[in-house]
Amino acid sequence: MRVHWFLPTAGDSHGITSGGQASATVTTERPPDLGYLALVARTAERLGFTGVLTPTGTFCEDSWITTAALLAETSTLKFLVAFRPGLISPTLAAQMASTYQRISGGRLLLNVVTGGESTEQRRFGDWLDHDERYSRTAEFLTVLRGAWSGEPFDHTGEHYRVAGATTRARPEPVPEVFFGGSSPPALRVAAEHADTYLTWGEPPDAVAAKLAAVRALAEGYGRSPAYGIRLHVIARDTAAEAWAVARFLLDRIPPAAVTAARERFARTESEGQRRMAALSAGDDLEIAPNLWAGFGLVRPGAGTALVGSHAEIAARLTEYHALGIDHFILSGQPHLEEAFRFGEGVLPLLNLGADT
Repeated sequence: MRVHWFLPTAGDSHGITSGGQASATVTTERPPDLGYLALVARTAERLGFTGVLTPTGTFCEDSWITTAALLAETSTLKFLVAFRPGLISPTLAAQMASTYQRISGGRLLLNVVTGGESTEQRRFGDWLDHDERYSRTAEFLTVLRGAWSGEPFDHTGEHYRVAGATTRARPEPVPEVFFGGSSPPALRVAAEHADTYLTWGEPPDAVAAKLAAVRALAEGYGRSPAYGIRLHVIARDTAAEAWAVARFLLDRIPPAAVTAARERFARTESEGQRRMAALSAGDDLEIAPNLWAGFGLVRPGAGTALVGSHAEIAARLTEYHALGIDHFILSGQPHLEEAFRFGEGVLPLLNLGADT
């Protein structure tokens, strides 16, 4: 069981509607300056989190540059760097990752984000459609690993043609590749290429079905990837306190924001986003014990949170772990305070062993 936190490079706040990942006009109470991000990173390290996910997107600070700047602020914390594979050369990405591993002492993890929305991709000059983007991701990962092999690597495909791809030295260790997606093309890429397949937080039955689908596909490639889940958390000493916080967050969401989000989600190309939107469409936002879909009313991406006492949240995480989830990537509003609440209240209740 590996527990990670989240680095809010789009800004941080006390509410759900803030965060900045969907729009530059969203106000954040804490801008993502290096001083604040360093505070979050040092806190996560001190509390015992394995690493921090650093997101990618138009309105986030660049994940590579930001985390490289934070290496000197930390000593053991790993950085799960999210990036879009179609926007840079796979050989260049291999070189960047190799350099990062050497200067960090092996603290890089990679989150390969294919990109689910054409509007976002076109800002960067990418005009491929949804399925073509996943086809390109598969080739990208083939070249990436080939460049790390220690031997010059040649590849001629639909999206990439390289000759003699390599790096100055093979990275040690080779960075683990985390990859998510819910569509059939995404599951196939995960089965063939990912070290860890990531899912957004869904009820346990739905997560079990998704993991089973990836396992079945991976067996065809002779592979057995690890699995991870992305969730928000609201952890308090008692369940009543935690649910009071959830109600407070819900009460602060303007109805117009929900309507606007619904309209955006109805146009989404992302199967994962459609699944998140469906979870928050009913009258009861507690969609499974302690699993609350309130974030998904307005937030793109991960839309569910574990809400409850420290013991309840530990129990739910243990249940997901029993399904085969190895990595838990968590976040809370604001990220600094919620890291302390989770790190001091829940982490000690989990069976993490010597290395979290």
